[in-house]
Amino acid sequence: MADVVLKNVTKIYDKKKILDNVSLNIKDKEFLVLVGASGCGKSTLLRMIAGLETVTDGKILIDGKCVNNVHPKDRDIAMVFQNYALYPHMNVYDNIAFPLKMRGFSKKEIEKKVFEAAEILDLNEYLKRKPKQLSGGQRQRVALGRAIVRNPKVFLMDEPLSNLDAKLRVQMRSEIKKLHKRLETTFIYVTHDQTEALTMGDNIAILDKGVVQQTGTPAYVYEHPENVFVGGFLGSPAMNFVPVAANNNQAIVNGISFEVEKNGELILGIRPEKISLNSQINIPIKVDIEEMLGAEKIIYFELNGTKCSAKLPADVIINQEMSVGFDLKDIHYFDQTTSSVIK
Repeated sequence: MADVVLKNVTKIYDKKKILDNVSLNIKDKEFLVLVGASGCGKSTLLRMIAGLETVTDGKILIDGKCVNNVHPKDRDIAMVFQNYALYPHMNVYDNIAFPLKMRGFSKKEIEKKVFEAAEILDLNEYLKRKPKQLSGGQRQRVALGRAIVRNPKVFLMDEPLSNLDAKLRVQMRSEIKKLHKRLETTFIYVTHDQTEALTMGDNIAILDKGVVQQTGTPAYVYEHPENVFVGGFLGSPAMNFVPVAANNNQAIVNGISFEVEKNGELILGIRPEKISLNSQINIPIKVDIEEMLGAEKIIYFELNGTKCSAKLPADVIINQEMSVGFDLKDIHYFDQTTSSVIK
């Protein structure tokens, strides 16, 4: 298998930077998720690794070899697309077998590899069916099967679950994680869905406007965001950001003064799940909206004129005027000017 290294990679379209000085070190057998909003450059970055887009500046190395000028078919990668990219006139067997036929494998070798992939992906009973006879999840498994038979050094996946319904996405997330564990191959997975990023990757890289904002394990990035963008992107509901002017380590929120660790023009970041009814600091609020979500409920309100939310147990009784609170240890401090975390 192989590691993938990106060194100061830049992509320019029509004098506009789509990717700006991106550097990543993806280890052998790692599952890395590239996550960001639409238009942030993540799919372009994946296509550059695949060789489907040229590199304006910088280097891409696969297994220690610079592949900037290497043809896609010679990079030993396999790519799974959002729209499956199956041949409608071929049955499942022939769709999976196609890349092997193109490489001149014998009929016996092809049969062995196709049946092995079908076994892994539970597709044995569908081998004679055409794509139109399959569900979305089955089609995606066929696309995965076509990638598996090539036994590539690196799997690239471009939003492979975005066309599936919510229940099937959950199922396929689990199947792809199992597949990664079984194949022990490097996976690079692109998504705009922060839930997929948090649940699937060994590590995640968060992009915004062509720039990598932060990399690390999902748990670390969630608990230690480097800036307001990362803190707000990960989590549902998003992190609350409350502007304050702190002097002598005192801040005021909705008229309540309390001690903080920093001074200056700050943004206090507080996760909705860290807000409760009885905490170290209690602040009066007026509840705008209450949403019931089964085992929990979400309330919306304002802190210092900024819209915020709290995630509370379902049995909590909500009044229009009430108090909520948080502990000092749960506050993240950001600079109002730079939006970067203050350490």
